[in-house]
Amino acid sequence: MLFLESSFFQLIADQFIHTTWLEWLGVVSGFICIYLATKENVLSWPISIISVIAYAWVFLDAKMYGDMALQFYFLFTAFYGWYFWIRKKQVHDKPVTNLSKKGWWLAIGSIVILSVALGLFLDHFTDTNVPYEDGFCTAVSFVAQLMLSRKILQNWILWIVVDLCYIPLYIYKNLNLSAIFYAFLVAIAIKGYIDWRKTYREQTN
Repeated sequence: MLFLESSFFQLIADQFIHTTWLEWLGVVSGFICIYLATKENVLSWPISIISVIAYAWVFLDAKMYGDMALQFYFLFTAFYGWYFWIRKKQVHDKPVTNLSKKGWWLAIGSIVILSVALGLFLDHFTDTNVPYEDGFCTAVSFVAQLMLSRKILQNWILWIVVDLCYIPLYIYKNLNLSAIFYAFLVAIAIKGYIDWRKTYREQTN
């Protein structure tokens, strides 16, 4: 048993040693930007740009083309979210909004359509071996990021779901540091939801 445990930890250590500096950069900057987002700190957006650029290269190398393309969308929403959050603070508008029932149906419908479309595209036009998994995670992230940039409370629920899905996907693609990172992101997303829900309730009282 001791031998098995030492072999396991040696395997983890070896994988960490072989983790690229770009993945380390993406993980560290990503952790910081998500933590700042839970605190509604506008600095989350410029720091996220660093993570986005790093992960674009990581996903290209891993042949996760859906997630690679998603980084360009994240780059756009980083600038948009940066502007939107500053503007909301300046006009003293309510910082957090709630998703309506119609909004939920729209979000779920968009995720389903995007998942199928992206999965089919990746399956037929790329050499990825995880087309539908990549497509689904990309679709959920796409919608969650848009909701985050608009300061919609339920963005954190979608992040919890997709972060849980990313963990086994990253392990399968040998992105072990990112898998561990996303396990932490699940906890951060839960905290983000709790904190934002408290803010929303204080606004509406």
